[in-house]
Amino acid sequence: MREQVGNEGKAEGKGPAGSRGLAVLAVAILLASLGVSIATVALPTLAQAFTTPMASVQWVVLAYLLSVTVAIVAGGRMGDLFGHRRVLLVGLAVFAAASAGAAVAPTLGVLIAARAAQGIGGAILMALPMSIARETVPTERTGAAMGLLGSMSAIGTALGPSVGGALIAWQGWRASFVLLALLGLGVLVLAARELPLAGPKQPQRRPRLDLAGMLVLAVSLTVYALAMTGAVAWMHGGVLLAAAAVGGVLFVLVERRAAAPLVHLPVLASRRIAASLAMNLLVATGMMATLVVGPFYLTFVLGLNEALVGLVMAAGPAISALSGVPAGRVTDRFGAPRILVFGLVEATVGFLCLALLPDLLGVAGYVVALALLTPGFQCFLAANNTATMVAAREDQRGMVSGLLGLSRNLGFMTGASAMGAVFAAAAGTQDVAHATAEAVSRGFSTTFLVAAGLMVVALIAALAGRRAGAPRTVRQEVG
Repeated sequence: MREQVGNEGKAEGKGPAGSRGLAVLAVAILLASLGVSIATVALPTLAQAFTTPMASVQWVVLAYLLSVTVAIVAGGRMGDLFGHRRVLLVGLAVFAAASAGAAVAPTLGVLIAARAAQGIGGAILMALPMSIARETVPTERTGAAMGLLGSMSAIGTALGPSVGGALIAWQGWRASFVLLALLGLGVLVLAARELPLAGPKQPQRRPRLDLAGMLVLAVSLTVYALAMTGAVAWMHGGVLLAAAAVGGVLFVLVERRAAAPLVHLPVLASRRIAASLAMNLLVATGMMATLVVGPFYLTFVLGLNEALVGLVMAAGPAISALSGVPAGRVTDRFGAPRILVFGLVEATVGFLCLALLPDLLGVAGYVVALALLTPGFQCFLAANNTATMVAAREDQRGMVSGLLGLSRNLGFMTGASAMGAVFAAAAGTQDVAHATAEAVSRGFSTTFLVAAGLMVVALIAALAGRRAGAPRTVRQEVG
């Protein structure tokens, strides 16, 4: 089967048509990332426009993130059942329509509902491009495709605040959602024209959706996300985490009895796939600390103003965008297992440098550490995605791609909460804004030493996954 898939990929990936199709997938990933970041800069403006506190306005961002997290696995699985290309087109249509609804929203409640719908479309845009790319390009170029998709995700994240800020200054906050609607419509037209019709063979019988599994997973992930973000102030986070854990157990029980499960549990039983998802979660948890903790150090220890903090923080996404494609190419050249380990080692060194160099070299040390850390992250991402998608069965690629996206999102949410808690505990105060520079520096260093420890755990998981066998063995395990 592996040779057959590779030959099909070569046939579809040759010539300009395959390149144009990959470009469309890359823009779809960029669009989903823009959906996350472009609204963040609008929150103060929205608070004024709707005369509402920031605690309410933050749901404009949270609604999108929650929808993406909850729907990403279901979106990938529906691609397996109904065709990846078809479901991607539906996702683009939902994204464009919801963006238009957000642009004309008369109240904050309508805007939040539109953002939730937009997140459902965004989940599909995040889940399916990897699986479609696996069908579109030859096997030996899979790493380059994954690297390109990773770069576009970073570019979308980096561009969002600057593009959103410019549009708000020009035409107001609604202009950001008008842009997303127009981009979504444009990508929909291009995808319908450029993406190949060929894909995984569809079953002869009518596909069945695991509605019970979708409902239990959606509720469990929503509760977990609320616990991590602290968005429900009146309920203790421990209670929410316990409820999420119960929901996870219930989901496993439902999937064991489902005739057509949302997540095939034997896939998670594969040591290689399980290690891949665990590494993805650990690395995302560590990377989130750079966004959560970094601004405090730059502001209260190095004394930078808001503009300079933004400029230094932008170095990470910029380097990430530039290193994604090379990371994919070296993955193809030297093999995913080697580059995966290399990426984790480099990320470990990067986190150690971030913990130590800024105190010695100031801003220069901070940027040098990011320049080491970020390419390591992109090498890991390209290699891990490549190895996992090559190992996935043809009729389960959408589901596996969705699980990769889910593990990454859960890592980001966990990192925002857990690494922030580590920072505050090491600084010795919850009121970090009024802590001494020494306390903030201590908390900063401790946080990134912990992040380096997470990379060591991920490296152990990588070595354990390599001992699990080759991708052919994984195909047999999950069959």
